[in-house]
Amino acid sequence: MKPADPEVFEDTNRTNINITEKQLLGEHIYENVLYTGNVDVTNVLTGEKPKDLDRSVEDAKSFVQRTSRKDNPPRVAKSQSSEKAIESRSPYTSTVFFHFSITGSMEWHTVFKKAWESEYYKIRHVTNYETGTLKIIVSKK
Repeated sequence: MKPADPEVFEDTNRTNINITEKQLLGEHIYENVLYTGNVDVTNVLTGEKPKDLDRSVEDAKSFVQRTSRKDNPPRVAKSQSSEKAIESRSPYTSTVFFHFSITGSMEWHTVFKKAWESEYYKIRHVTNYETGTLKIIVSKK
């Protein structure tokens, strides 16, 4: 059966796509990918645990709101490594909900992005910052 929008599944100049519409549709669950507030940021050079990097999930959600743009896909708060947290002075970062660091591959990132931009698919996401779980739900419009 031909997909609703075949362009979503076409290779790009940087990514080979081997995902089918059947694989895309439905729920995709990514565990331990969101900021939960339960991070142990330690400066690897000094062993210090900076108190200013002990931030709540509410702080992270607020940051996501400030970095979101109306015409772009929604963003989520994702934990950073200790090294990046020390360097940026933040234990989390804001990223698009289908970022490859969350989905695990450029292939899924690309397909979710193309589906998001397509008029034939509806994508929504559900965040659970308590467990660090992100659920992406894809259906046909």
